[in-house]
Amino acid sequence: MSALILIELNGSEVSANSRAAITAATQLSDTIDALVLTNNASNGTSVSALAGINTVKIIVDDSLENANVEVASKLIADAMSGYGYLISGSSTFSKNILPRVGALLDVQPISDVCEIKSNNTFVRPLYAGNVMATVESSDETIVMTVRATAFEHSGDGGSASIETITSSMPESNSEFISLQESESERPELTTAERIVSGGRGLGSKENFTLIEQLADKLDAAIGASRAAVDAGFISNDYQVGQTGKVVAPKLYLAVGISGAIQHLAGMKDSQVIVVINNDPDAPMSRMADLVWQVDLFDALNELNAYQV
Repeated sequence: MSALILIELNGSEVSANSRAAITAATQLSDTIDALVLTNNASNGTSVSALAGINTVKIIVDDSLENANVEVASKLIADAMSGYGYLISGSSTFSKNILPRVGALLDVQPISDVCEIKSNNTFVRPLYAGNVMATVESSDETIVMTVRATAFEHSGDGGSASIETITSSMPESNSEFISLQESESERPELTTAERIVSGGRGLGSKENFTLIEQLADKLDAAIGASRAAVDAGFISNDYQVGQTGKVVAPKLYLAVGISGAIQHLAGMKDSQVIVVINNDPDAPMSRMADLVWQVDLFDALNELNAYQV
């Protein structure tokens, strides 16, 4: 069965989530196409350069600059004729759209796939990652999202053909009003190789600036526990965990984070985990590769004062 990848764009760049979805699709099908919903026809060119893609199907309309999920889901469902798989990276974008597509196609979506066993059998996490469930689908069309941390990210080097789909925009009961995005020169959290993450142990928003200083020194992304976000130390854009971002960097430095099960579910696949915490029995300390058991403020001040 052929596979269709729902492409997620960051501006004109293809997201890491979509690149992981392409890699996953190669384990399921020899024929992989991409679907792009955009207001800019030139975005099809960047997608056509992705390795592993045969054809880029692009729907262009001014209203798709910020795609309404009701409209997007109907367009995607209509484009699924002839495909056995619809695959997207696991993100807010796909989690908003694919359940609606599943409802339109009358199939059960499978989310957060971490491993592909066969053409209809997949492994996905349950209970904040404490259980890895093997699920088998009997649907003729399989709609699924994959975790970007579980699959290699497809590179460039392709030369796919581009097919423009002419489609009238479906009606919608909602409309886009505005988008407020946080801007940062630091690496993007879900794709960063190094992350410095702070928790409730920092005590205040002002103290959290020590995390920002260290992240800048290490050219790292900033993360946070839910407790730190709930306390107002930093916005929820930086939350790592089951209800935040799932990350798998080469280095995860956790400062003042006790390690609630929901947080561990979001970062446990990190290659090296370093913890600064004076509690050796904290769950985060028990799973770490290295624990620096000192006062976190002494540690942060020492690290920030170090001259590289």
